[in-house]
Amino acid sequence: MNDLDLVIGGGNVVTAADSYAADIGIKDGRIVQIGQGLTGVERIDASGLLVLPGGIDAHVHLDQPTSDGTVMADDFASGTRSAAAGGNTTVLPFALQIKGQSLRACVEDYRRKAAGNCHTDVAFHLIVSDPTPQVLGQELPALVRDGYTSFKVFMTYDDLVLNDAQLLDVFEVARRERALVMVHAEGHDAIKHLTRRLEAEGQTAPYYHAEAHAQIAEREATHRAISHAQLIDVPIVIVHVSGREPMEQIQWARARGLKVFAETCPQYIVLTAEDLRGLNMDFDGAKYVCSPPPRDVDSQVAIWQGLRDGTFDIFSSDHCPFRFEGEASKDNPRARTSFRWVPNGIPGVETRLPILFSEGVSKGRISLQRFVALTSTNPARLYGLYPQKGSIAIGADADLTLWDPTLTRPIRQADLNHACDYTPYEEMQITGWPVRTILRGRTIAVEGYVRPDAGGRELSRAASEIYSRGT
Repeated sequence: MNDLDLVIGGGNVVTAADSYAADIGIKDGRIVQIGQGLTGVERIDASGLLVLPGGIDAHVHLDQPTSDGTVMADDFASGTRSAAAGGNTTVLPFALQIKGQSLRACVEDYRRKAAGNCHTDVAFHLIVSDPTPQVLGQELPALVRDGYTSFKVFMTYDDLVLNDAQLLDVFEVARRERALVMVHAEGHDAIKHLTRRLEAEGQTAPYYHAEAHAQIAEREATHRAISHAQLIDVPIVIVHVSGREPMEQIQWARARGLKVFAETCPQYIVLTAEDLRGLNMDFDGAKYVCSPPPRDVDSQVAIWQGLRDGTFDIFSSDHCPFRFEGEASKDNPRARTSFRWVPNGIPGVETRLPILFSEGVSKGRISLQRFVALTSTNPARLYGLYPQKGSIAIGADADLTLWDPTLTRPIRQADLNHACDYTPYEEMQITGWPVRTILRGRTIAVEGYVRPDAGGRELSRAASEIYSRGT
């Protein structure tokens, strides 16, 4: 009797470091053999396909409350179903602390929302919006020790922004507890000033969101976050970097040996601020409103260079879905009065991997190995999941995605699994699609169809690998 539960046979195995032809043997949800001529109870023929580690989307927002009454389109069931269809086996959503709320209570609320509803594995980041003495002295350290080893802070948004003193206090806790801080770096006061000026001039269409959230404000906040991190000597991740100017601040820090890591997203390689114009400056541009906004062609060129040269460590979706039409959506009466009220965020968890594969690998901008590093291995290393996740190696979870690198078809809203009513990438032609997603040895998605039974688990994470390697 053969000991292997499943063999993935005949495919081209690709990791962040290598590419080779091999069979993968799986037992009890883990990879136990890699070789030739393996046999098992079940065999999946991967001939002509690429076998990659399952995608890890390290930046998604699911079932998250808002302060203005709009409703996030995706809950944990629909969001993780969409992630699975897009080749992902793990997602890292946020547990958002509402001001006045216990951070521990916040985490338990999100765990209840996720329990039994996830098609992929999940591991929570925290969002710290109210760093009270209780949170900083007790709750946050205890949660980090419980495996919530990363948290996000905001430098903008009225209900989330932390001032410089609060940022420094949070950074101190992160350093002491060996946690990783994710920073949304946009200058709050600069954005508010530009917003008031544009509204006074009658410039209220969705396009002017991009003008108000100027790249200068992102550059300044990035430099300030880096300076705070340097003062405290703590590693940070600058998330959703949109263009050349904040990139230059990150490169400046790296050249001085500072522990600064960077993330970018699909919207910054295929969209520009011009998309926010809609059809002749109409409200259709609200479909593209996110923060930071897409920039210009020069920024796209810079982002691609950063994806190649290592400026960027990870490529995430920043999936933050709001419906365009209907009750509590982007198209609401208040949002029609000014861009400032348009809910910030766009859907992207299902299209993240196909877009980077098509625009990057298929067009020769990045290698397959770099693709795997950016979308799976590096997120696992950075956020304390490696080597259980993000690798094809003996002992790792059998999280695998099979890719057809020649399959060409457009992105269409009608084909997607999210609960949003649009995609900002409608009719974008894609070459290279995930055709099967396997979580711990179990197929969860095939060619866009996702199994109805949700078998994902919540993961506890170790400290980021950057602490263990002492850099």
